[in-house]
Amino acid sequence: MEPKRGRGDEALGRDAQARLAEAVGLTAAIGLKVIATQIAPLARPTPATLIGSGKVQEIGILAKELEPEVVIVNAQLSPVQQRNLEKAWNAKVLDRTALILEIFGERAQTREGRLQVELAHLSYQRSRLVRSWTHLERQRGGFGFLGGPGETQIETDRRLIGERIAKIKRELEEVKRTRGLHRDARRRVPYPIVALVGYTNAGKSTLFNALTQSGVLAKDLLFATLDPTMRVVKLKDRRQVIFSDTVGFIADLPVELVAAFRATLEEVLQADVIVHVRDAAHGESAAQRRDVLKVLDELGVETEGERALVEVLNKIDLLEPATRAALLERNRPKGNGPIAISALSGDGVQALLERIEGSLGRGQAVFRLTLDAADGAGLAWAYAHARVIERKDRSSGPSLKIAIDPQDVDRFTSRYGDKIAPAIGN
Repeated sequence: MEPKRGRGDEALGRDAQARLAEAVGLTAAIGLKVIATQIAPLARPTPATLIGSGKVQEIGILAKELEPEVVIVNAQLSPVQQRNLEKAWNAKVLDRTALILEIFGERAQTREGRLQVELAHLSYQRSRLVRSWTHLERQRGGFGFLGGPGETQIETDRRLIGERIAKIKRELEEVKRTRGLHRDARRRVPYPIVALVGYTNAGKSTLFNALTQSGVLAKDLLFATLDPTMRVVKLKDRRQVIFSDTVGFIADLPVELVAAFRATLEEVLQADVIVHVRDAAHGESAAQRRDVLKVLDELGVETEGERALVEVLNKIDLLEPATRAALLERNRPKGNGPIAISALSGDGVQALLERIEGSLGRGQAVFRLTLDAADGAGLAWAYAHARVIERKDRSSGPSLKIAIDPQDVDRFTSRYGDKIAPAIGN
């Protein structure tokens, strides 16, 4: 059921039908079959039930006829509203937050991901005077909103939940410390980080696979990827970078999840380049773009300034041929506009890689390095730790034009002495 809020959503580029379609997609993501949908007018929220009594009664009649396992309301419900709707419809009711938490509970695979989702779930449940706490005993995925085989009903009070939350937070601090050590190790290499972000189901994982030749799960499914995946890739300019695939964002992301997944999204905070992947074929692409930028802002990620943000228009293979060709024609690897691609077919991916290379090189200093012919070790070290722009082989030895990250300039000058100097006029 989708509450129709009136002009506010339309002003943001979203309408009730688009939100309803997204809710249906979220429901399908946990394997539920949608047997009926409703759009409920919502001029003014009703404190007791959110929607008006007439619509509550109408949906109650439909629920009695269809006997659904669960009724999903695509909005945030207060505990009182949820309880009243369950009584009125004689069915389990999930709001948007519970639905998203259920999806995350089924999909998270790593220990960190599971802990973060459980923390979010408990924070949500604690405000609702939990009647049962079943996820520790369940055999199915998810977090116990829907029930399932092997579950038992265990009465739980706030004290038990508080103790579990405290324990999870301690464990997450340890996980965060370990991730910090990993980041410190990468800084010593150091490899630049390119983070893929975007609205859920925008094609990030398909693009990640195309860029890294890996086998990350990539399905036409909301929230197919929850746990961060990282791969080292060597670019055309021989530079090695780390690509990071992250969880997809969504409109009205539950506050509990924004807080719980902050550690997972720290790779975005540390990234040298952020690649914002958009679904160019989606009717709500512009609104989804705003949602992603809003979440990035909430996480403290600056989308303007020194950090490069590359916008990608993905899924152009779903567009009309003329539109697709026009978008590809406008690709400018050295420009600032969006890069049009199809991660599925590979169209435009090379232009994207060139844009990423250029973005990574923006803050680099360019030097000329002249080596002796016998200095093979020095030549190998330069190729391993710098980006070689140009090489000229002479009888006395090679001359390289190299690009160096600012933090590495001192160790290059210390190693090579008077053999290295700024490249005047490139």
